[in-house]
Amino acid sequence: MPTFAIILSENPIACTSTTFADGEGAEVQFLGTVRGEEDGRAISGIEYSAYRPMADRELDRLCHRAQAELPPHRVEIQHRLGFVPAREPSIVIRVKTRHSAEGFDLCRWYLREIKTSVPIWKKPVWVESEGKSEDVKPKA
Repeated sequence: MPTFAIILSENPIACTSTTFADGEGAEVQFLGTVRGEEDGRAISGIEYSAYRPMADRELDRLCHRAQAELPPHRVEIQHRLGFVPAREPSIVIRVKTRHSAEGFDLCRWYLREIKTSVPIWKKPVWVESEGKSEDVKPKA
């Protein structure tokens, strides 16, 4: 049974059925959803972009590192690319492990590592600027 699955896609995030392997007693899921505002301004969504070869490589590296260094687990990571409307999920991390506390810790670890090391960028699409081009500088 594979220990990890990674999906970068322009399609909506799919719900998958839950099946457990022997020894797995918990599934923890983190679902990150696009808020309807950014920095106090209304947005219609977020445009996600990535350098796909590097993003795939880095996600693969993270998963291999986690399998070698962290408690035994399986993980599924889905991250949307392209335009994601407000109130829709942009990322899901599902971890299956022996105990719930490990699952929560692992979800937190994966999210932190993805945010800091995977080349996926986001650009808010402001409600008042729809139809116009408006450059947004990334936060420092």
